[in-house]
Amino acid sequence: MATSQVETVSTGADKAKLAVAAALVLAALAAFYLLGKQGQVAQWGALIVGLAAAVGVFVVSEPGKQLIAFGRDSWREVKKVVWPTRKEAVQMTLYVFGFVVIMALFLWLTDKTLEWVFYDLILGWRK
Repeated sequence: MATSQVETVSTGADKAKLAVAAALVLAALAAFYLLGKQGQVAQWGALIVGLAAAVGVFVVSEPGKQLIAFGRDSWREVKKVVWPTRKEAVQMTLYVFGFVVIMALFLWLTDKTLEWVFYDLILGWRK
């Protein structure tokens, strides 16, 4: 039986890296708005450089490394999936549409039957 563990940022260096990454994101956003008079090139340049620096700092932290490892593991699992062929996908789609049509007819007939029983037979309300 596998035990689940909750992993947290434990080292001070990792906490500092995450704080620096968050500060870089905020600085990039502030620079974007403060450089409004300098032109769009300066605005977007500061934003992109600041966000790239924040991503770089995050990637070298332990949570960043874990995120990258998770992405690699996820991609490896996606490669293992046996995807249906086009024929199988079309066939299953047609089965679903057929079932939906049959179910819609069944519910419509049930509704009309109950309407007839309650309103016409029991209550005697004629339309």
